[in-house]
Amino acid sequence: MKTVNINQARELLLKGEVVAIPTETVYGLAGWIYSEEGLRKIFSTKERPFFDPLIVHIDSIEKAKNLTTDWTIVHNVLASACWPGPLTLIAKKHESINSLITAGLDSVGLRCPRHEMTLKLLASIDGGLAAPSANKFGKTSPSQADHVFEEFGDDVSILDGGACEVGIESTVVGIEKNQDQWKVLIYRPGHYTAQTLQKILDDNNIKASVEYAESPVAPGQLKHHYMPNIPLVIVGENFNWDQSRSLIENKLSQTIKTPIMWKISTDPRIASRELYQDLRRFSQHGHDLILIKRVSSQNTDEWLGIWNRLNKAKTFEISDSLTLLE
Repeated sequence: MKTVNINQARELLLKGEVVAIPTETVYGLAGWIYSEEGLRKIFSTKERPFFDPLIVHIDSIEKAKNLTTDWTIVHNVLASACWPGPLTLIAKKHESINSLITAGLDSVGLRCPRHEMTLKLLASIDGGLAAPSANKFGKTSPSQADHVFEEFGDDVSILDGGACEVGIESTVVGIEKNQDQWKVLIYRPGHYTAQTLQKILDDNNIKASVEYAESPVAPGQLKHHYMPNIPLVIVGENFNWDQSRSLIENKLSQTIKTPIMWKISTDPRIASRELYQDLRRFSQHGHDLILIKRVSSQNTDEWLGIWNRLNKAKTFEISDSLTLLE
């Protein structure tokens, strides 16, 4: 594994190389925002389509303000409360932002990660770093340095900052105003829930609603994403393998020999931290199918980010009535 220190990472990034960097969410494949060569290497290394926008990582609110033309009071309140942390704020981009970062859109996602090493790196670099997750496009995100090495080998230098604390990607929000009413739209759920953001706004006397929505301005919006190397099938609470086996095998067109019933933690914080690590571990341990039950007790706000990832990582889903749910 080709690891580098902060100074070495900085030099590589300024020369137009990419470097895997640690954050509290997942490892990112970083390129300097002012190096088109570095930005293009992000896409080519990940095999990522250019229509999927990148998030820019910065180390301060002041840097964020310099990269947008519309930093509102709501942006400032949420950033002040949640940064450094797993919240990405969408704002109108400054003309200095390369269109490769924004997929040609007029907005950019900004966030300040909660990781000491990466904050030091960001403080040493003008502007910021564009950094999607450090894995092949559509595959399971990396939550530790070994995962990055599994994806890219020595083709990518790694700033090793240990295991990621949160484990899934940041909450992504857009901000709109209609007359006197602000609206905060969660495009990708994560650690920060609608309930948490609403409390922050209320505590700061900001008249705003918080809603869940979808938008092309946020990454990770495709139907299939975060997928492991083996099939992942979501099943009902009353799942029975003997009753469902033939249906699953016929759908997959393969004989299943070593399935695993994945029992994630009942604590969403732990389940989030272990999510991608477990997805990788099952295939490494020789399993050929991952099964996970969709349980009613996890139909709450704090589980939304986890199930957003599982719904996109699944191969398909079957209900208790053995109905296929694509």
